[in-house]
Amino acid sequence: MNFAKRAWLNLRFKKGRSALLILVTSAIMLFVLAGLLIRNAAATATQQAKDSVGATLTLSANRDAAFKQMRQSTTSGKPTMPKLTTSPVKLSTAKKIAALNGVASYSATVSTSANAKGFDAIETASASQGFGGKLPGGTTSSSGDITVSGITSTASNANFANGTYKITSGRGLKAADADSQNVVIETNLAKSNHLTVGDTIKLKATTGTKATYTLKVVGIYKAKSSATASAGPGQSDPANTVFTGTTLANTLKGSKYAGTADSVTFNVSTPAKVASVKKAAKTLINTSKYSLNADDASYQMVKTSMKSVTGFANKIVWLVVIAGTIILALIVILMIRERRYEIGVLLSLGESRAKIVAQFFVELFVVLIIGIGVAAAGGKVVGDKLATQIVSAQTTTTTSSQQTGGGAPSGSQGGAPSGQMLGGNTQRRTASMTNPSQKQTQLQTQVTPQVLLVLLAVGLLIIFIAILVGAGGILRLQPKKVLIG
Repeated sequence: MNFAKRAWLNLRFKKGRSALLILVTSAIMLFVLAGLLIRNAAATATQQAKDSVGATLTLSANRDAAFKQMRQSTTSGKPTMPKLTTSPVKLSTAKKIAALNGVASYSATVSTSANAKGFDAIETASASQGFGGKLPGGTTSSSGDITVSGITSTASNANFANGTYKITSGRGLKAADADSQNVVIETNLAKSNHLTVGDTIKLKATTGTKATYTLKVVGIYKAKSSATASAGPGQSDPANTVFTGTTLANTLKGSKYAGTADSVTFNVSTPAKVASVKKAAKTLINTSKYSLNADDASYQMVKTSMKSVTGFANKIVWLVVIAGTIILALIVILMIRERRYEIGVLLSLGESRAKIVAQFFVELFVVLIIGIGVAAAGGKVVGDKLATQIVSAQTTTTTSSQQTGGGAPSGSQGGAPSGQMLGGNTQRRTASMTNPSQKQTQLQTQVTPQVLLVLLAVGLLIIFIAILVGAGGILRLQPKKVLIG
């Protein structure tokens, strides 16, 4: 009788032992498969983040160089008051950078302020600032009571893109509105002044000739939270922020700002191209006046989180492999101890020790195939449950470390009015805090033929090592002593 047939008969007639082997092997294969699925899902999530999250480059005035120049003028002995002077970004330069390979799109931002004409701006009063939007003595801030944010389009603006602001009536601004008199206003400002889509408002510039401009309301937006920014003394309420095209914002700001922007954000197609795009862009700008900063924080966060998940999944695989090998080795040793008489009879009949070892291998191989089938049926369920728990714990840890180690947000651009700070940096700060890509990453596990082949290889390694460990008892057995005993 050949060893394969003997192995099959043993599995059939020793049903209790076979069931125990199948149960143990299935549990081992199930957790090995879960670890493999989580590791593959983490790798897939990282690649998807790399392809879809993208990264940005922000071109703005070089404040470090401006501060250095200001300090030099202060120490030169001049009696004048030190003044921080920054250079606005030329839109012509921005368009050259946008044409570089790897840049998907760009968005310019112009922040300034103006005074409401013929309608009332919202005044904010609190316990700490009883005078609301006015300065002590009843005078209003010289920066204007309306914050004007000039943008390329609402779709490209971070607050609208991530859902912090939502168009509730009319439409948003498009690239075609860059040179128009169209504006989008906040819903509370609209309700307070009984304004609807199609109405006109007037804004009076606070600089230059202080001309008055008639603007058409094409859309009304609503902020998720009315506390998207803090309106301190002399600053305008967040609801007073109106969005316009960049040309109109520059007109209100002053003639010398024509064709410029406070900052320009370039969306890079993939994070891998950030370095090359940044290097090429630097050749087009004066680095003593402008700075180009990369931001791939969303991708890096996903990458760091998934790296930890992958590491944890690898630990699961190794721990289960080691534990499974030990458990199966112990079971094989017990099987050999139980079947000493059977082995002694086979040896006395002239059966080689190699075939007896092969018989054990065939028995465990059949059990392994059944175990892999069970693991394939339940592996996705277990893998999804483990992945959810691991990602949830990792996200909590990452968020806590970011809140603990996060630095204070930067201030406004030098020389900008308070309204500019409110319309520019506060929006960017809010956008960074509510970025949708920073939500918990979902791992999608999938049982594929490739994963099952890897699982089979791992299973074969486990039973091979287990049989090698247990085979020592077979090799040491002497048939005469076994039969006499």
